[in-house]
Amino acid sequence: MSFSVKPVLTGERAVLRPFTEDDVPVMARILADPEVVRLTGSPAEEFEPERLRAWYSSRDDQTDRLDLGIVDRASGELVGEAVLNEWDEANRNCCFRILIGPGGRDKGLGTEAVRLTVGHAFEGLGLHRVSLYVFSHNPRARRAYEKAGFVAEGVERQTLWQGGEWIDAVRMSVLAPEWAVHRGYPDGGDVSSTVL
Repeated sequence: MSFSVKPVLTGERAVLRPFTEDDVPVMARILADPEVVRLTGSPAEEFEPERLRAWYSSRDDQTDRLDLGIVDRASGELVGEAVLNEWDEANRNCCFRILIGPGGRDKGLGTEAVRLTVGHAFEGLGLHRVSLYVFSHNPRARRAYEKAGFVAEGVERQTLWQGGEWIDAVRMSVLAPEWAVHRGYPDGGDVSSTVL
């Protein structure tokens, strides 16, 4: 198993692909978006273009993690990133994170990107466990994770100080035997968020 191969993962709505240097200005805008900063708990700092260029141009060289850009197939626009990181080779597990900028929200791209990335983790890389943290003030992300089969394991209380209040983080995971049964659709199909 190796993270050295950087795949292109294609779904109905999204394509996940390795980053290019052309993606740097787009990711700079996404990372500066106030909603991205708030929901990810990222520091509200402006990333220098050279720092971002060095980061995104080195993603393909990493052998212990996978960083992929999320592209909206309808518009061709880069809208975010999906990452497998913190690889524990001996125990065949890693962490997952995702962020979606303004151009990709409320289109089902996040849920599909979760399914594509986690599917690759289990089916392509042979991992046993994929875990993540989601802040309690981000129910949209938590719902996307649940729709893809992640299960809440516990709460880390008051892990983020933001906007004058403490925010909890929920630890979630999905295991290979669970994925083998539902393949990212634990409810037997894609659940629409539209109320009829």
